[in-house]
Amino acid sequence: ALVLCWLGDVLLLGRGRGTGLRLGLASFLLGHVAYAVAFTLRGLDPLACLAAAAGLLVPGFLVLRWLLPQAPSDWRIPVLAYAAVISVMAVSALGGISGPGGGVIALGALAFYASDLAVARERFVQSSFANKAWGLPLYYGAQLLLAGTATSV
Repeated sequence: ALVLCWLGDVLLLGRGRGTGLRLGLASFLLGHVAYAVAFTLRGLDPLACLAAAAGLLVPGFLVLRWLLPQAPSDWRIPVLAYAAVISVMAVSALGGISGPGGGVIALGALAFYASDLAVARERFVQSSFANKAWGLPLYYGAQLLLAGTATSV
């Protein structure tokens, strides 16, 4: 997951919404799948997963309601797919919160989830330094938290 996210970082170095962004999005999508698999292998509490899914439903809906009208039409399906996968990753992290390192993993996953809002805003809404100012610390903090729990995954 960390390697796929690193690759996504490299691919997102460019500007715009071209091939680099599509490949970066795909790399991060696969990174989220890898995280979700790792979190699932740790063991999940079905009730915690249900609560997490319910808790993420309204924020996820609000984000998509805000973002999709601003995304070009050819980006709507990729954005929906990415939102679904990162939500599954967050649910799987929260679903294992009672396990060893579960709180740190949940915090890292939620920080990662939130940091992607800065990327979405940067690419589809308004490019500004503010996106990087709050998005990058959340993202790198999330990666450090998740990497620090690798022995418990």
